[in-house]
Amino acid sequence: MAFYILENTPKMTLLFLILACFMQLCFCAVYKVGESAGWTTIGNVDYKLWAATKTFQIGDVVVFQYSPQFHNVMQVTHAEYQSCNASAPIATHTTGKDSITITAHGHHFFLCGVPGHCQAGQKVDINVLRVSSSVSPSQSPSSLSHIPAVAVPAPSPSHAFYWLPSKIGVVFAVALVLLVSFA
Repeated sequence: MAFYILENTPKMTLLFLILACFMQLCFCAVYKVGESAGWTTIGNVDYKLWAATKTFQIGDVVVFQYSPQFHNVMQVTHAEYQSCNASAPIATHTTGKDSITITAHGHHFFLCGVPGHCQAGQKVDINVLRVSSSVSPSQSPSSLSHIPAVAVPAPSPSHAFYWLPSKIGVVFAVALVLLVSFA
C-alpha cells in the first residue's frame, strides 16, 4: 500500500492541486435593480433606498431589466451622476436585460440617459465597500474622493445567492476529468 502511494505521488499531488483550484468558489449575489419594478421611471422607485439596503461585494451581478424602447443604462462618473449628465458615459448598455458584474471596490454610478429620466430619479449608486480599512498601493489618494455614507437598513432577502466556480477552477475541473479518464 505504501509503495502504491509513493509510486503515484506526482499524480496525487496533481490531483490535489486541481481539486484545490476547483474549490476556489465565490459567494456571489445577483441583484435585480428596483426589484420587481425593474429599471423604470414608473412607480416612483427609490433607487437610492434600494441600493442602501444591499451589501454589494466584488463578484456580485447587478441586473438592469427594462424596456429598451424607453430606457438604457449608462455607467458614469460621480460628477456626471450628480448632474445627470449622460454626454460622456464610461459604458452604455441597451439590451433591456443588462447584467453587470462588479469587479472593483468603490462607487459604481449608473443612470438612464433618456432625457429627463435621471432627473426623475432613474439613477443608482452601487457602492462596494472594502472589507479592510487599508488602501491598496495601486490607488491614488485622488481616487478616494469622499462620498457621504447612507444609513443602511438590514439587507433585503429578495436577491439570490449562487456558488460560482472561478474561471481557473473550471479549467482545472476539466483537466481533472481528462486526467482521471486517461489515467
